[in-house]
Amino acid sequence: MRFLVFGAGGVGAYFGGRLAKAGEEVWFVARGKHLAAMKKKGLFVHASDGSFRVKAGTMTDNPAKVPSPDVVLFCVKAYDTESAAKQLAPIFSNDSIVISLQNGVENETKIKHCIPQAIVYGGVAYIFSNITAPGKVTEWGGPRKIVFGPLEGEPSGRAQEIEKVMRNAGIDATLTNDMLTELWKKFIFIAAGGGFNTLSHLALADIMAVDESREVFYLAMKEAEAVARAKGITLPKGFVEQQFETLKNRATTARTSMYYDLVQQKPMEVEELVGAIVRYGREAGVPTPINQTIYASLLPHHLLHVQKRKPSRFNAPRS
Repeated sequence: MRFLVFGAGGVGAYFGGRLAKAGEEVWFVARGKHLAAMKKKGLFVHASDGSFRVKAGTMTDNPAKVPSPDVVLFCVKAYDTESAAKQLAPIFSNDSIVISLQNGVENETKIKHCIPQAIVYGGVAYIFSNITAPGKVTEWGGPRKIVFGPLEGEPSGRAQEIEKVMRNAGIDATLTNDMLTELWKKFIFIAAGGGFNTLSHLALADIMAVDESREVFYLAMKEAEAVARAKGITLPKGFVEQQFETLKNRATTARTSMYYDLVQQKPMEVEELVGAIVRYGREAGVPTPINQTIYASLLPHHLLHVQKRKPSRFNAPRS
């Protein structure tokens, strides 16, 4: 099965690397020094469950040079979704399946708009990983899990084959027919929690250790949960409370990708995450004062870094 990883950052490089290690044909789209290092020495994945290297040869900055893929793991930053999808459109067959492993809940619709012929599946990746040097990605421990599926209807037989291939590669992959709920479950956590993690510069373990900061984290997630329910999203009863019980026992010292973007002076997914909570809240008449404060505090940094960003053929991978 031929895979194309569009955005070989922490998410795409780890899962794509697992597939390549298992013998699948995997192409990696990257850019800059990261791409140059991979072309020269391959991709090194430093993983908590065993490190490995993917040999050079299938790395490029131009998706048009890649043979038509069976599966695309779409891993660019959410703010680059439309521009990246337009670059993919020429190489798609009617059987190609795109699995978005991005943050946010609007990416799949944007991809489908840009590539009408593509079969677009939603997906969520539960992993702490990022680029730590050109050609090197480090995975810091955690679930290392993918959940994917259609936003409407039942999963296809092809999707079941993809699930099997992923599992054979050592990836904890689950195919679901309730993808919308899965997207929102992660969105609530990564938008509200990731936003506060970024603003405070604190790891989740540090936030959970202090009553005052833990309460702000909790309230930010409760606002997002209220927005989701107002939009008709089905969530388990006491969803945020369940998440907090898990975090009390397993809070990690890792930080979110948005935090790393902030400290590295890069654009952030603030509009697609915290900003989306605020926007949806206004539409549904749900107050979101905590998230509004986080959004207003991070937005100027994002806008400044957008202004400094240099045009590039390729868009930013998820770190």
